[in-house]
Formats: sequence, C-alpha cells, structure tokens
Amino acid sequence: MSLAFLGTRGIPAQYGGFETFAEELAVRLAEQGVLVTVYCEKGPAEALGVYRGVKLEYVPATRCGPLTTVLFDLRCLWRARKNHDVVYMLGYGAAVFCFLPRLWGCKVWLNVDGIEWRRAKWGRVARSYFKIMEFFATRVPDRVIADAEGIRQHLLQRHKRLAPCSVIPYGAPVVECPPDADLLRSWGVVPRGYYLVVCRLEPENHVREIIEGFLASETSHPLLIIGDHSRKSDYVYALRGYGSDRVRFLGTIFDLEKLQSLRYHAVAYFHGHSVGGTNPSLLEAMGCGNRVLAHDNCFNREVLGSNGWFFRQADDIPELVRRVEGLSASQSAEMSWAVRERVRLHYSWDRIAADYLRLLESERKTPANPDSMSSLSDMP
Repeated sequence: MSLAFLGTRGIPAQYGGFETFAEELAVRLAEQGVLVTVYCEKGPAEALGVYRGVKLEYVPATRCGPLTTVLFDLRCLWRARKNHDVVYMLGYGAAVFCFLPRLWGCKVWLNVDGIEWRRAKWGRVARSYFKIMEFFATRVPDRVIADAEGIRQHLLQRHKRLAPCSVIPYGAPVVECPPDADLLRSWGVVPRGYYLVVCRLEPENHVREIIEGFLASETSHPLLIIGDHSRKSDYVYALRGYGSDRVRFLGTIFDLEKLQSLRYHAVAYFHGHSVGGTNPSLLEAMGCGNRVLAHDNCFNREVLGSNGWFFRQADDIPELVRRVEGLSASQSAEMSWAVRERVRLHYSWDRIAADYLRLLESERKTPANPDSMSSLSDMP
C-alpha cells in the first residue's frame, strides 16, 4: 500500500502543525510497511531523498502572492496523480483540483483542518474563496478526514451532502521528565512563576481578551506570549500596546526543548483558539501537564473534556486565575496527571498512526472509482 502526503512544505518538520503531523504520521506508517512519500517544497539547499524510511519528492513553488500555496498544491497533485494508492491532501485551499489523482484510479483523502474562512485575517475575496473550497472539499475527494467531531458536525450542518468522513485527531507527545528549568533564565522567569500563551496573534485566538482578563486579575506573575509580534497588522499593533512587565511578548520560538520547558513549568496555559479542531498547541500543552484555561467552544471542550477551565470573555478570566492560584500542590499535580493521561489515551501519535493504518487497510478492500464523485450541480 502506498500513501502520499501533500499540502505541507515538507519534512523534517521546521514550520508548523501540518509539517509536524506529516512527519510523525509518515514515519510511523513507514515503520508498519506502508510505502510513504511526502511531497516537499524544493529549496536551494541539497535535499534528502529519504528521511527515516519516508521517500521525499521535491516540487518547485512559484512565488505569486496569495496563489503560491494553491499552485504548489496543484503541482503536487499532478505529480502524485498516478504513483500512489492514496493521496492525502492536508488543507482544502486546492480542493477543487483533488479530482486529478482520481482520474488515474488513485484515491484521494482530504484533511479540512479548521474553518479557514472564519479567520479574521482574510478579506472578503479570500473568505469567499475558502467557502467555495470548503464546499469542494466535501464533494471532490473519496474521503474527508476531520481532526475533531466538531469539524465533522460543522461540515454536516453547512453542506447538504458529505463524502465519507472519518474523525481522526492530531497527536502530541507526553512529557514525563521535567525539562531543564535553567532554560527559563533567558526570559527572567522561574518555574511556576508565569502564565503562558502560544499562538498566532489573530483575533480568532482571543489574545486581546486573554490579556485584558489577565491584567484585571490579582496575580503577581507575568503573562508570556509566544507568537510573531513583529508582524504588521492593526491587531498585532494594538496588542503590542499592552506590553509591560506583566505582559511580555517573546516572539516566535522554534526550539522544541525551550518550548517544552516554558510549557511544562508555567502556572497555567491560556488557549484562545476558536476556529480549529484538535489544535496542536493545546495538545502539546496538555502533554506537558499544563493546567489549561481555554476559550469556551466545542473544539476545546472536545479535546479537554472535564480537564480544563473555560472562559467566554475577558471578564471570566480573573476568577479562573484565582482558582488556579488557589490549588493545593496535590490538586495541581492531579490536574497535570489528568491532562497527560487524556493525551496518552486519546491523542498519542502511536494511537493516531494505528487509526490511519486501519483506514488504509479498509481502503485496500474497496477499489477506487473515478466516476463516483458527488454531483457538484448544487454549488452554492
């Protein structure tokens, strides 16, 4: 059985959630005997041909503004159209073109990730485009994969029909041994002496609400915010205005060891994401045993279950901070154990890989049919 991953910049992962997902899953499936290929963006440096048993194919990306990613995905679809049993497209920006491998008898899976058109950073034209692509994502591939039940329900509510849909979340490691606390010295903090946010600085991640609620609390600890605060946008500019000893912007941090140390040793982790499914940043915080204060929506509740505290607006946050700081040592340790156990039971990479392996085995029994695409006549 051969499987190709498309829709990432490639592995080894250096950029974001999809790259990490592709690497963790591809390597584990290759270990189980699946012939796995990851299509990567071609760069100027000499590139690997194989990485941990996974074949790497390189495709050039033409820089053309907002269309760069769409055209890159289209090129990858064309290159992969007849060389694999299953092509797995991550993201739906090029969903309309996912019929191409099917014409050559190859099955196509598509992971819709989050609700892209709800992101505030997009203008009217981009939002309209992503709404249309979401429609095609429900019809063109052989199978839709949602990373949360909340995403599947969203698709069912918005669209009259949906291709067969499997719910398989992302995964995360469980950090059992305390990371080196000396790494915190770079930021002048100590274990259990700060709160943490890790996210893109976008309105749908409710960073402003988190900051305002935190500043209204009585805690003496600072709030550390990891995210690109140098980006030029009105929202980021407004956020920078809150910068002080209590609210510190650390910028982007890609060093995994440092990130794990910051997550593990925080008093608590704020998670404001609201338009995604199973968010990798939330899972990684849980894997580090963070006490989580999350925005109240179906996605975060699905991931956390009863193992977190939730806020809807800034006014809710001071009370949650008070509760966190009122925990006894045993209560805090129990919460840390509970979130790690939830990751271990439901979101471990080995479990996720096993779910995909079962799905691949089921596809082996049902031959591809290029004439079976759903009718597109009722396009909105």
